[in-house]
Amino acid sequence: MLGVIQQVNQAVSNFIWGVPAMAAIIGVGIFLTIRTRLIQVRKFPAAMRNTLGKLFDRTEAREGTMSPFQAVCTALAGTVGTGNIAGVAGALALGGPGAVFWMWCSAFLGMCTKFAEVTLAVHFRETNPRGEHVGGPMYYIKNGLGKGWLWLAFAYAAFGVLTVFGTGNATQVNTIVTSVDSFLDSFGLLASGSHPKLDLALGLVIAGLVALVLLGGIKRIGSVTEKLVPFMALLYIILGLGVVLLNWRNVPAVMRMIFAGAFTPQGVTGGLIGSAFLSLKKGVSRGVFSNEAGLGTGSIAHSTADTDDAVGQGLFGIFEVFMDTIVICTLTALIILCSGVPVAYGQAAGAELTILGFTTTYGSWVSGFTMIALVCFAFSTTIGWGLYGSRCVEFLFGHRLVKPFLVLYSLVAIVGATMDLGMLWDIAETFNGLMAIPNLIALLLLSPVLVRLVRERERQEQTGEIAGK
Repeated sequence: MLGVIQQVNQAVSNFIWGVPAMAAIIGVGIFLTIRTRLIQVRKFPAAMRNTLGKLFDRTEAREGTMSPFQAVCTALAGTVGTGNIAGVAGALALGGPGAVFWMWCSAFLGMCTKFAEVTLAVHFRETNPRGEHVGGPMYYIKNGLGKGWLWLAFAYAAFGVLTVFGTGNATQVNTIVTSVDSFLDSFGLLASGSHPKLDLALGLVIAGLVALVLLGGIKRIGSVTEKLVPFMALLYIILGLGVVLLNWRNVPAVMRMIFAGAFTPQGVTGGLIGSAFLSLKKGVSRGVFSNEAGLGTGSIAHSTADTDDAVGQGLFGIFEVFMDTIVICTLTALIILCSGVPVAYGQAAGAELTILGFTTTYGSWVSGFTMIALVCFAFSTTIGWGLYGSRCVEFLFGHRLVKPFLVLYSLVAIVGATMDLGMLWDIAETFNGLMAIPNLIALLLLSPVLVRLVRERERQEQTGEIAGK
């Protein structure tokens, strides 16, 4: 039975992340970039100022909402996860250094796609009976496209519920437990045969912490993510930049490998990876899987923001993709390539490559810091996706089932900590891709609304009705 499930999942996954998906994701990104007149370039300085300027702003948001900065931190919590560490390493191993180039390309287009998702989510959001802002792809499909497209909104929400348990929870918790076990084993601090008990204990603790945050409501989620996300990102960036600087002599050669490998990977990988399309596929799919531009999930968090400026909040989406992919994913690739650790091209790899890049440069003592980074990345993703799942459940079934869902979601952490997930990783990635289909259709159909909102805001900036940002 498991063999049949694996074969079916593989067939569906190959289609979703194959040529059709690449064409759809890239095509929609190009289309929106043209329609908005390269807004990710024109408004990039404003997006940076808008986000960094809010870093120390402690203005309280209205009840039932998050501050705009808390909203972007929650969205980043969902995107900046183990995929930035383990996923990039896997893309390098299976797609070669050239996958980094295609990851950059997908991020450039993804900045515009994420901007569109966030803007539409805030514009078409609703206020639920508890006074909370709710939005995301299912709401902009429902309120923007009308009753004839309601089935597409339900399809998105259904795929979202199926995705969160794997992508957002079990696989993330499994990474937390594995990183803690590896750290303790490396220093001989874990007795033989004690792994199961430790894993169960960790699973129970994580489940309790997840429940504590998520059941505390939107305010508590925002409060946790605005503290956790900047801390984990800064820690990882400082350590990663240190690896690059200490190996600065390798940087020119690494950049040549990235650009050459994008078009002739066989020359860089010794023939082990000979297909430029494979390099493109791994780079684009890893970029999308990491920053989620095209999946629409991040817009669910952004729609909770205490703001009426849809386009202004959309600028946070540009920053989000830039930080996730251009900064953190690129840094992961440079850590591996600049440190000179051996990469077995053509074979699966994960976080161990990134950790090896750190320990090769700094020594074994740094493994404690990499473990902390992995734990923070994975836990923040679990929190972010818990919010996404609860909004999908609320859209499908109403608020009555939200708390039972969150309790179940929290308990899944125990499963992720204590069981061999096997093909759950692959199934989670398949459902992740399925979420993109309804969302991309909606973005295309609602592009005239997006253009109108952008033009109206730019007109207001020119007339001085609002300050240009």
